[in-house]
Amino acid sequence: MSAGRWRTAGSALVRVVVVWAVSTLTMMALAGILPDFRLKSAGGDSITRVALTAVWGAGAFGLLSALVWPLVVRAFLLVPALVLGLLVFFLNGSLLLIALSLIPSGRGAAQPETAVVVAAVMSAVASATSTALAVRDDNAYRRRLSRLADRRRRRRGDDRPGEETPGTVFLQLDGVGHDVLCHAVGTGLMPTVAGWLERTHRLTPWRTDWSSQTGASQLGILHGSTFDVPAFRWYEKETGELMVSNRPACAVELQRRAVERTGDAGLLTVDGASRGNLFSGGADQLALVLSMAARRGPRNRSRAGYFAYFSDPANAVRTALSFLAEVGREIGQSTRARLRGETPRVRRGGLYPFIRAFATVVERDVVVAAVIGDMLAGRTAVYADLVAYDEVAHHSGPRGRDARKVLERLDRSIALLAKVAEHAPRAYRIVLLSDHGQSPGETFAGAYGLTLKDLVRAGCGLPVPRGAGRTRSGAEARDAVRVALHRPVAGNGEPGPASDPVVLASGNLGLVSFPGTAGRLSREEIDRRHPALLRTLAGHPGIGFLLVRSEEHGAVVIGGADADRLQEVPIGELRYGSGPLTGFGPGAAEAVRRTDTFPHTADIMINSMYDPVTGEVHAFEEQIGSHGGLGGEQAHAFLLWPRVLSAPVAEGDLLVGAEQVHRVLRRWLRECMGPQVPVSAGPQIPRPEAEAEGPFPVEGAAVPDKSA
Repeated sequence: MSAGRWRTAGSALVRVVVVWAVSTLTMMALAGILPDFRLKSAGGDSITRVALTAVWGAGAFGLLSALVWPLVVRAFLLVPALVLGLLVFFLNGSLLLIALSLIPSGRGAAQPETAVVVAAVMSAVASATSTALAVRDDNAYRRRLSRLADRRRRRRGDDRPGEETPGTVFLQLDGVGHDVLCHAVGTGLMPTVAGWLERTHRLTPWRTDWSSQTGASQLGILHGSTFDVPAFRWYEKETGELMVSNRPACAVELQRRAVERTGDAGLLTVDGASRGNLFSGGADQLALVLSMAARRGPRNRSRAGYFAYFSDPANAVRTALSFLAEVGREIGQSTRARLRGETPRVRRGGLYPFIRAFATVVERDVVVAAVIGDMLAGRTAVYADLVAYDEVAHHSGPRGRDARKVLERLDRSIALLAKVAEHAPRAYRIVLLSDHGQSPGETFAGAYGLTLKDLVRAGCGLPVPRGAGRTRSGAEARDAVRVALHRPVAGNGEPGPASDPVVLASGNLGLVSFPGTAGRLSREEIDRRHPALLRTLAGHPGIGFLLVRSEEHGAVVIGGADADRLQEVPIGELRYGSGPLTGFGPGAAEAVRRTDTFPHTADIMINSMYDPVTGEVHAFEEQIGSHGGLGGEQAHAFLLWPRVLSAPVAEGDLLVGAEQVHRVLRRWLRECMGPQVPVSAGPQIPRPEAEAEGPFPVEGAAVPDKSA
């Protein structure tokens, strides 16, 4: 054995001994503090005897944690992920009781509830000690990570030629708008990102489609098409189905349609990994991917991401403790906001504290750990989504104190990934980006005392319930929790009686569809059926404009200051700075025109009012930070990229649409590794003329989809 190997083995042995010693001291201290935990006989023992008992107990517990814990977690792989997280303390406490029973003298004993506490403390202390020792010896840490990556590659039989070239990590900060990021950098909330901007990275804004939400943006970024995704949720008349972007079955169908349309399996087809996303991007390595969650069974790779993380008891305990702390933090923050009378404000009780904790702790920890594993394995391209900010901003406001705290924690996660990149077997270029921003404002129901559905029913002459009903939030994290719990994802606004209009909300974008009719109902037919409806909607102060199809003029946009001064402009005549879209910013007319070409655009598309001075909109859902339509910061996302890569667009040009972002990311992958999405001789799928024009072209490259 060479001298280097002797030193490595010696260092490893020293770390084991130190961790064992610290665990022994921790166990002795807990035995002295906790009355129901003992390491000595009833008659008392010497300190030496107690120490030996603690040595046995700590050693047995450490060995069980290393050998048995992964097997236990694998046995629970079919248990819902969130339930597994809550079982962490029970499982860990059970291992401690077993360890105490293995002490030869029989002196170790603890009550079950005390064993839970002791096991949690010991796991946390052992993890902290081991990490500190490894990081202190930077060379040893680097060698350890390299060996881990080498072993993983050998198990796959993959020599990974070309690892001398850099890999790429795309990290999506869900809902973080361009202006919010600039403010966080300027005020010191995100020092890691600020340092990148000073030394290695550049920042480019990009503008979303009318449907400014994750379902459309991420489908476009990963699969190159946002065609026929008019909102977060919409009604399809030919099938009577409600499509919801974050329903697993719907995500599968949206991905299938995008692949069929573009002939492109996705951004991550070659040696890619997709983590925490709605869609796979064509990656072979998947974890917490919603389009995979529809597949049940023990080989469900989406849930395997939870197993990979929770198989380490220290990870499990740390995340569980952080989860409980986040629940307490949310309860305290919401109580403070209520006592101070802060406005605008939405209800944050019920299950929301647990949903927030899942998004900001569990999902963050699991996704970051998965990305670390991908980097250590040397994968070529990784795309991961962190949803924490988006979930909190929906309920606390995009610039609220709670949301700022989340940005600070996200910056620490980014710093951790940058540190890991220094020890990966290949260089990595880390790209930060967002899928949309968020616009603040009081909810439509809070401002006017009725929901959009109530207003539509009133305009149709239908009965309206007394008092404003509650429109459930469509935030991504809520349904991610339901998937983790193996619960069905319910849509907001499920179709009611066949004679009633279907009214759906996607942030400050509303959709009204009339079942039982083929295609889009014309403006003239709507007027014949419900003479007061369009004027009631377009003249309401909380609504900015409507999009409907006219038999005489084609599609028209209707809006105005009030019902007596309505404007009706054919979309071909829309111009920036005039008409109903005045104030909505450049690109609004193009976005509306493109949505009009979608087969599943609703009979009536409704965008809330937008105040250019305050930047406020009115969400049709229960959100004080919203996205999904036009108006303000929600349509302004960002792309933060290493300077060694080519510029996303020429100087002076604008980056418009998720499809264009997809092409930029593909180009960057080629710059790192050559062509990343191989072109086959398969037939190209033609695109309609309407989509071929404008700023949203799609490049086609036919390859099979590995995840379909």
